[in-house]
Amino acid sequence: MILRQLTSEGLAHHSYYIGSGRTAAVIDPRRDCDVYLEIARGLDQQITCIFETHRNEDYVTGSCELAKRSGAPIYHGPVTAFSYGTRVEEGAVFWVGDLEISVLETPGHTPDSISLVVRDKKVSGGPYLVFTGDALFSGDVGRTDLFGRGREKEAAGMLYDSIWNKVLPLGDTVLLYPAHGAGSVCGGEIVDHPVTTTGYEKKNNPLLQKDRRAFIDYKTREHHYVPPYFQQMEVVNLNGPSLIGNLPDLIPYTNHQVKELAGTGAQLLDIRAPGSFGSGHIDGSLSVWREGLPAYMGWFLNYESPIILVDDFNLELEQVTRHCVRLGYDNLKGYLAGGFPGWYKAGERFNRHRVWSVYDLQSAMESATEELHLLDVRDIRNREKAGHITGDHHRYVGDLPKNLSDVPQNANIVVYCDAGYKGCLAASFLSMHGYPHVTNILGGMAGWSAAGLPVEK
Repeated sequence: MILRQLTSEGLAHHSYYIGSGRTAAVIDPRRDCDVYLEIARGLDQQITCIFETHRNEDYVTGSCELAKRSGAPIYHGPVTAFSYGTRVEEGAVFWVGDLEISVLETPGHTPDSISLVVRDKKVSGGPYLVFTGDALFSGDVGRTDLFGRGREKEAAGMLYDSIWNKVLPLGDTVLLYPAHGAGSVCGGEIVDHPVTTTGYEKKNNPLLQKDRRAFIDYKTREHHYVPPYFQQMEVVNLNGPSLIGNLPDLIPYTNHQVKELAGTGAQLLDIRAPGSFGSGHIDGSLSVWREGLPAYMGWFLNYESPIILVDDFNLELEQVTRHCVRLGYDNLKGYLAGGFPGWYKAGERFNRHRVWSVYDLQSAMESATEELHLLDVRDIRNREKAGHITGDHHRYVGDLPKNLSDVPQNANIVVYCDAGYKGCLAASFLSMHGYPHVTNILGGMAGWSAAGLPVEK
C-alpha cells in the first residue's frame, strides 16, 4: 500500500493519494493537481477514482481538473446536487488493488459529508484507516455553522451522531486522516498532528469528552469567522470550477502599465513584509504578506478586477500563483517588472504609513500629545488568550470591510495585531479607503508582552 499526505500550506488542507498494485485513488484533491499525476507516474499506477468527502468552502476543488487529466471518475456524498461526478451512499464499495474503500455517510459539517474506510484485504478484513474529511480532526471536530441560519443545533447533533455512531465504532486502533490540520478555518483548535487514531481522539479530544447535549450546546455557541470568499467557493464547488490545465503564465507589467491598470480598477497586491511595505508602497495597494495569502486574501480581493503582484525581487512567484489558483483567483494577471525597487528607482511616486515599535506606542500613550484610536485587529480567540492593551478597540481584520464606519476617519489610527503582519494589512486597507493617519505597530502584542508592558486580561 502507498499512502501520501499532501498538505497545501496556508490553508492547512490535507489531500491524499492512496494506491495498491497498479491503481490508486485521490481524496479531496487540490486544484493544482499535477502532484498526484507525478506520484502516479513515478509508481506506474493509474488513478481510477477520485473522492470528495464534502463540498468544500475554503478552497477550489481539484476533482474536475484531475478527472479531466486522469480519466478517473469523481464520487461524492448523496445529499448535495453536484453538477459533476456520481453520488455514492453508505455501504458503497470501491477497490484499489488489494484495498477495499467503503463509504460512511457522516453529515454534520456539511449535509453531504462522507468518510472513507480502508481495509487492506491482503492483510485483514478489519478497518485499517479512515479518511474523515471535516467531520473529525486531531483535537477538534468540524465547524457546524455552515448549514444555514437556524440549523446550528441540527448540524451539531448530526455531527455528534456521525462521530459516535459511525467513526469511533470502527475501533480504537484505526488510523484517522482528516482533511485539515492546525491553522485551518474549518476548525477552532485543531492539533498539529498529521495523523491520529480513533482511540487517541476518543481519549484526548476535548470535544469527545462531552455528552451529546453538552456537545450540541458547545458547538451552537462556538464562534467562527466566515470569510466572504466562502460563498464563492460553495458555488464553484457545487457547479464545478473552470479547468485551467496548467498554472497561468504571469505577465511582467512595466511601471507605466501598472499605473494604467490601477487607474482602471486593477487590484495591486503587495506581498512584501510589513517593514518593507510601511517604508514605501504604491498608493492604493493592499498588503498581504506572501505566507498570509491563503488565509487573508479571500477577505479583501474580488474575483473580477485583475490582480497584479508587487514584490521586491519577484522570487518564487509560482507558489504565490498556486495560492491564488487554489482559492479561485483566476484573475491573477501579472506582476510589477523590476519589483518595488524598480518603481522607486524610476522616480515614481510612492506612499508610506507610519511604523512604530511597542516603545513608540508606549511613549505616545504616556505623553498624550496626540489622541490615539488604538485598534486591535486580532482574532478574538488570540485576544482572549493573550490579553490586550488597555483602552483599545477591537475589530478583527477580516471584518473591517463590513465595519469601516466603526473606525473614525480623521483620527490617529494605531493598529496592532499579534506580530505586525495583520496590522499592516489593516493599515493598508484603511489607507486605501482614505484614512490619512494610520500607524502599524511592528511586533504587535507579542512585542508588547515581551517588553513587559502592561496587559489587560
